[in-house]
Amino acid sequence: MPRSIWSGAISFGLVTVPVHVASATEDHSVRFHQYHLEDMARVRVRKFCEVEDREVRSDEIGKGYELTTTQVIPITDEDLRNLPLPTAKALEIHGFVPWESIDPLRIGEGYYLQPDGQVAAKPYELLRQALARSARVAVTKFAWSGRERLGLLRVRDDVIVLHAMRWPDEVRDPSELYPPAADVSDAEVDEAVELIERMTTDRLEGPDFVDHYTEALEKIIEAKREDHALPEAPEPDKPAGKVLDLMAALQESVDKAKTSRGEDTGTDAEVHEMPAKKATAKAKAPARKQAAKKTTTGKRTAPAKKTSGKKTAARKPRRSA
Repeated sequence: MPRSIWSGAISFGLVTVPVHVASATEDHSVRFHQYHLEDMARVRVRKFCEVEDREVRSDEIGKGYELTTTQVIPITDEDLRNLPLPTAKALEIHGFVPWESIDPLRIGEGYYLQPDGQVAAKPYELLRQALARSARVAVTKFAWSGRERLGLLRVRDDVIVLHAMRWPDEVRDPSELYPPAADVSDAEVDEAVELIERMTTDRLEGPDFVDHYTEALEKIIEAKREDHALPEAPEPDKPAGKVLDLMAALQESVDKAKTSRGEDTGTDAEVHEMPAKKATAKAKAPARKQAAKKTTTGKRTAPAKKTSGKKTAARKPRRSA
């Protein structure tokens, strides 16, 4: 069971719900320490006092605000616990909004809220059911870790979840990252939407949603521990190169998505006539007939070169999509 990292109360109008806060997520990343490569001795960071020039213990270290280079204001944990703010020990609800109206960029860490004892059970359940029925999320304010923050309260299964939020000025303006102007046809958009439909999944589960990096790293650690040969890296996919026909690339991607789901890619595939494909169709004409034709300037086309035993006409250069 995760430990409580904060305790206070949800303030919902005149209703108060005492709660404990526990982290809703876990980090399963493989962690490394720093070692001296020559003898593999642990490299540690030691804390020294600049005035006494000696290492200090953890119980000798506190917080301070540097007012000037010569004046530091000490701040104790007791000072932070007794901040003159209503949000220091409470999650104050200030309103309710639709979940879809929240920009995901502003959503941060997630925490589970647990009712603090039997006295909190009924108001907790009241708020949980009301949130679930209203299809809204609550916007709250709270003070943690030396700052006041915005938060969201929503229901996940049978538990109220708190999401920390970023303030509006903490989200950078993306205007300087806008892409250059580009013309995209309706047919290309339709094909991209078709690809999205084919790749849509109901749940983020399965082999595509597994942390393969950590798995591979654990295999390397195990091989080195057992003094075995390191596992071979898989062959990387060949780069697709420059895409000259965006529609063709989209259609191929749709076909691959269908194949991966065991769907038929033959009869129901939607075909779009593109200029590049017409040029390909012309290329199938016998070379002797192509050579006999005259261009608009009165010149004859050059005979086609032999490739793989078949005669083909010279192709027109494709236009980039």
